[in-house]
Amino acid sequence: MIHNALLCTTDHLIPYRNLALEEYLMDTVPEGTCILYLWQNQNTVVIGRNQNCWKECRVKELEADGGHLVRRLSGGGAVFHDLGNLNFTFLVRKEDYDVSRQLDVILRAVSACGIQAEKSGRNDITVDGRKFSGNAFYFSGESAYHHGTILIDVDKEKAGRYLSVSAEKIRSKGVDSVRSRIANLNEFCPGLTVNDMKRELSKAFGQVYGTEPKIISPDSIDERRVEELRLEFSDPDWIYGVQMPFSCEFSSRFSWGGVGIGLRVQGGVIAGVQVDSDAMDEEFIRRIPPCLTGCPFSSEEAVKRLRTEFSGESEERSQYEADIERLLTQQQF
Repeated sequence: MIHNALLCTTDHLIPYRNLALEEYLMDTVPEGTCILYLWQNQNTVVIGRNQNCWKECRVKELEADGGHLVRRLSGGGAVFHDLGNLNFTFLVRKEDYDVSRQLDVILRAVSACGIQAEKSGRNDITVDGRKFSGNAFYFSGESAYHHGTILIDVDKEKAGRYLSVSAEKIRSKGVDSVRSRIANLNEFCPGLTVNDMKRELSKAFGQVYGTEPKIISPDSIDERRVEELRLEFSDPDWIYGVQMPFSCEFSSRFSWGGVGIGLRVQGGVIAGVQVDSDAMDEEFIRRIPPCLTGCPFSSEEAVKRLRTEFSGESEERSQYEADIERLLTQQQF
């Protein structure tokens, strides 16, 4: 049960440090506490944990313009951040994780600005059917976090320039482009600023959790540990991933996300597997490669491996597994 609300803000604008602080806060969140972390990145594309950066982002253009590419711990899709966007993260122990309550903070803050928003689909918050907030989730050990964007005055031209979203995904959203799908909140509340939204979020946070938020002092943060985590987030192997030559590749899009699978085959055995996905359940995707590695190069055998790996899982995960099963079976290898 939450009885303590803590607020953390930072003036840092480089994504590697900001994601490092986010992980640090998750690892150290006390029992009975919810931390609301507010942060911004400058000219950054953030990709989901299991995404292929070269397919999701025009990396060379971004970096030529002095931008940053970073990979987060959570699943989901790629997003563009600039100083017209405010990021939020709710960090709690698993027993206190409550997406509905956490989203209520965002919806109340936006409502206080005279904007009526609603949760839409698997992870979006929208106004008039247009997305201003994409959310993602991560669980580790005894803790969890839920984070997302709040687009207030983002440069949508840059978002469209740097994000390389597949035509299939765009069609699935019923829009023509990234730019037409997203909305800035200042379109609905002229003059709204990031500082206005920070203030309203702090108020709503206290209202929803029934206690005045206390500010986390910078002196209480272990900067040495944050620096260790920053180095991990800025490691090129983490950001870009390790590409391997594939013997075969195939992909599909399901209601829960797109999946691309690459298999490297040696001597009739699957010797390497890469799975790219914007699925919100990042752990499900991460479990597929070790499950299939070492399996005979046979659709039937691969399906058997998957069924064994995910036997007894939740109904939702069973549906994911069944969809991957069909995708493998269709390949007839």
